[in-house]
Amino acid sequence: MRLILLGPPGAGKGTQAQRIVEKHGIPQLSTGDMLRAAVKAGTEVGKRAKALMDAGSLVNDDVVIGIVSERIDQPDCAKGFILDGFPRTLVQADATEKMLSSKGMKLDVVIEMQVDDSVLVDRVSGRYTCASCGTGYHDRLQKPKVEGVCDKCGSTEFKRRPDDNAETMTTRLRAYYKETSPLIGYYHAKGLLKSIDGMAEIDEVTASIETILGKL
Repeated sequence: MRLILLGPPGAGKGTQAQRIVEKHGIPQLSTGDMLRAAVKAGTEVGKRAKALMDAGSLVNDDVVIGIVSERIDQPDCAKGFILDGFPRTLVQADATEKMLSSKGMKLDVVIEMQVDDSVLVDRVSGRYTCASCGTGYHDRLQKPKVEGVCDKCGSTEFKRRPDDNAETMTTRLRAYYKETSPLIGYYHAKGLLKSIDGMAEIDEVTASIETILGKL
């Protein structure tokens, strides 16, 4: 089961990815996490990435694709994986498809989570995470069962991203519509796209995703 969760920032991709991981036992692959791991491990691609970062340059698409390629060769990806936050552009989508094809793999489905902009701003400005395990919460929509205590690990330390505010969110949405939203048409044309209502209750969104995954 190889899938992409597609949608604007704040659509709930992270929350739903965690649930897929727990139910299906496939890893959630975040490019940020993979990049840091590759640099730390000193892999060939990790060294290239470190050189770029040390020089103050952006990590280019070729390096990111290389890091994704290395990661999905790991044993825990044998049953599949969730791509989180990648690809972000049409160029990256094409490169990802070629990389998977070279391994005899292909994507099974791309699930688009549709959410209105006004709802996204509200969601993002209220979200926070456990500082210990990274479990996500929201001031109004998803509070811990015991106030101030993480449901998953019991930590009492939480953090908020400094860019989780209405002004920054508007900028991030503009970038999403310019760079990433064209992927909706790209994957629709390939017959891979499934769209769901991301504004439904969290459990309802999970059920919609499971219905799609159950047909694979």
